[in-house]
Amino acid sequence: MSKVLGDKKALALFTIPALLLFTILVFIPIIWSLVYTFFTGTPGVNFTFAGAANYLKIFQDAQLWTTFKNNIIYVVTVGGGQIVLGFIIAMVINFGVREHRNLVRTLLFIPVVLPGVASAQLWLKMYAITPQYGLLNSIFDMLGIDNLVKAWTGDPSTAMAALIIMDIWKALGMYILIFYSGIIDLPEDAVEAARIDGANVFQIITRIQMPMLKPIFRMALVMCITACFKVYDSPVALTNGGPGIVTTMPSMYMYSNAFNYSQFGYASVIAILILIECAIFTVAVNKLLAQKD
Repeated sequence: MSKVLGDKKALALFTIPALLLFTILVFIPIIWSLVYTFFTGTPGVNFTFAGAANYLKIFQDAQLWTTFKNNIIYVVTVGGGQIVLGFIIAMVINFGVREHRNLVRTLLFIPVVLPGVASAQLWLKMYAITPQYGLLNSIFDMLGIDNLVKAWTGDPSTAMAALIIMDIWKALGMYILIFYSGIIDLPEDAVEAARIDGANVFQIITRIQMPMLKPIFRMALVMCITACFKVYDSPVALTNGGPGIVTTMPSMYMYSNAFNYSQFGYASVIAILILIECAIFTVAVNKLLAQKD
């Protein structure tokens, strides 16, 4: 291994193509977005230099900050739900499922591989109130709880909750698999020693396994947070940002400014804000869950 790592030509052979791809696909578009933030209009048509006007506009755009507030609510609830439930279910599978573990993991992973639009259509049928009750409203009607029968995606008080439940369900299997893979890779001798010392399952999980799974938590949190900040397809497919802008996310507002109103400069500012938001939370997670020697 040391011989391979000491071969600079071999290292260059493997790293340079990846660096080139990263530069072309990630770094250059970020630079172009930064350049666009100083212009208004559409590139190649009526693109004019505007200086810092687009940056000043964000402080006067109440709708933009509403979308970021929606996004924060979404990140906290969806991210928290996926991580917490993913870890709990992974532990239940590890300690409670003795047979057919592969089948259970496969069934839980099915929603992850479904297209986002297909998942949204499935949940729209479940939330439906017209032309006939969907599954959820049918259950409430059957139980005689008529006050809970409503248009779940059309009511401002429940639309965000409907979106959150769907997206937790959609990606939960991914985090179950991540945590379960981390759990089965933990050294058994530490768990066995704890059992010999009289530790119960709760103590084994909280005092032995969770500290050892800190790198897994860090990776899962970074993946989850960045995905939630950039979310676009599920709110578009389920609620289209409505009713009003109750479920509109910054990515949707960015797209609307760029392609509906031809304000690519202002849309680029929103994109940079999303990037900064992701970077801040990623750094915070890495600092919070830094692995100590």
